[in-house]
Amino acid sequence: MALEWVVLGYTAGAEAIMLLLLTVPGIDGLRKGLTAVTRNLLKPFMSVVPFCLFLLMDIYWKYETRPSCDAESCTPSEYLRHQKSIMKSQRNALLIAAILILYWLLFSVTSLLVKIEQLNQRLEKLKNRD
Repeated sequence: MALEWVVLGYTAGAEAIMLLLLTVPGIDGLRKGLTAVTRNLLKPFMSVVPFCLFLLMDIYWKYETRPSCDAESCTPSEYLRHQKSIMKSQRNALLIAAILILYWLLFSVTSLLVKIEQLNQRLEKLKNRD
């Protein structure tokens, strides 16, 4: 089960880097190419959304079927393992939330940059007519 979390971690990193590169001021020459690359990568990254939802349901199922372990009813090692399991589930849920938010932000920023480029092209056409 660790492989899918590694893949999701790399996906979150790639989304964050692309979002950072698209929003950094001063690289207008590269922005057109980055926008085109990002638009082409949004469709494959969309497959991450159902995968995240599946893993979120898996986390919920594990949470619901986890045996309860209080400090009094368990040995210290069982209690520690139970606490580690809870922390891993919370970390994984935060990773899923980060991936979904980064995807939404990347989609929004890319669509805004495409609209800005289209408006700039219209403005140039209007200037050339006059």
